[in-house]
Amino acid sequence: MYLRRKIDRVLQEWKNDPLRKPLIIKGQRQVGKTMSIRHFADENYESVIYLNFVEEPLYKRIIDSGFSAQSIVSNISRIDPAKRFPEHRTILIFDEIQDFIELTTALKFFQLDGRFDVICSGSMLGVNYRRVESVSAGYKTDYEMRSMDFEEFLWAKGYADELRSDMLQHMLDQTPFTSLEMEIYRNLFIDFTILGGLPEIVETYIRKGTFEGTLSRQEQIVRDYREDIMKYAQGMDKSRIVNVFDHIPIQLAKSNKKFQLTSVESTARFRDYRGTIEWLCDAGLIHICHRLRVPELPLKANYDESKYKVYLSDTGLLVSLLDEESQIDLRANQNLGVYKGAIYENMIAEAFVKSGFDLFYYANETLTMELDFLVRSGNAIIPIEVKSEDGNAKSLRQVVGSDRFPEVAYGIKLANKNIGTTGLIRTFPYFTAFLIKEYLQKQR
Repeated sequence: MYLRRKIDRVLQEWKNDPLRKPLIIKGQRQVGKTMSIRHFADENYESVIYLNFVEEPLYKRIIDSGFSAQSIVSNISRIDPAKRFPEHRTILIFDEIQDFIELTTALKFFQLDGRFDVICSGSMLGVNYRRVESVSAGYKTDYEMRSMDFEEFLWAKGYADELRSDMLQHMLDQTPFTSLEMEIYRNLFIDFTILGGLPEIVETYIRKGTFEGTLSRQEQIVRDYREDIMKYAQGMDKSRIVNVFDHIPIQLAKSNKKFQLTSVESTARFRDYRGTIEWLCDAGLIHICHRLRVPELPLKANYDESKYKVYLSDTGLLVSLLDEESQIDLRANQNLGVYKGAIYENMIAEAFVKSGFDLFYYANETLTMELDFLVRSGNAIIPIEVKSEDGNAKSLRQVVGSDRFPEVAYGIKLANKNIGTTGLIRTFPYFTAFLIKEYLQKQR
């Protein structure tokens, strides 16, 4: 079963570009890179040459004669004479290139040659990407693939494209959903939160119609991530990286969700652990939400690099890491408020990153005011609070309409609540988080 993905359109647009360059697709393990690439290739090319450098290390010999397109194609055909290379009708897929970074030197020569299309993919490319950039800059196109978002999950469940437009129109018109719509969308979103967006997990759920086997597979994927850290974190303290990764659910369970290194190691200092956080982020395993010094523009030039919150890149994996009691509460009672709202915040952070936002939050020094997320919309700042239920949005009320924060236009509250407006605070159900960026664009 192939699950439709947003990368499908990206790949087709790349194919239709007469000036296309070799494409590098990076992303964390199990987000569906290989499946999407091969589905696209099978539908668009006469000959598909697929090489996986982890499963078939013999093919690392294809650069023995040099990096030209002709020598590489010749060496591939020498290893496997059955492979065919009709010009302008062949695509070469180089998979798991994190194990064979040297190959990216050849992308320049494939670009100049022009007879064959090339797509590279890898699971830990972020941590090696400076090497890729140094040898192939200007001769490639980059795309970062993430796990499925809620809209892709809705597609998997059989919903049409029009559902997105309908949800967005409700938001723009400030028209509440019916009680039936709220119940359906809320239940779908809870399922998506528990499952996460890794397509193998979603496909199993769709095919079986139950959650059978999904938790054990999630737990195995987490174990695979730990193995990846031990394999690819060259020149770094691997145990520190694993410890930081394992402490993320513990940190998110606290009322103050700022990531505290002293909870990982009592004598930890920021300069000692900075590289570990960056490594996990580059590997696509986490998202970093930076703390702003003040809630004003520009956001990217206004944060404290030593203060941040850390979220897992896939909320389903976070759910799989919860303690057994919280697991039961979430799955049996559909209580997304477990872990003091950690699930809510993580799933909203995930939705925002997938829609193209950078993550920022604000908290004053006394922690009497905290805004979960702040995003830019034109020349304005939109603060966003995430509430496990309705909540009173105290911090939002302190900044919205205040003369101290003139760049704040209005506030948004995401909660287990229907669409509504109170003063300058607009409330939306949390399942609409994937539409917030488009909503803000249409408000300008």
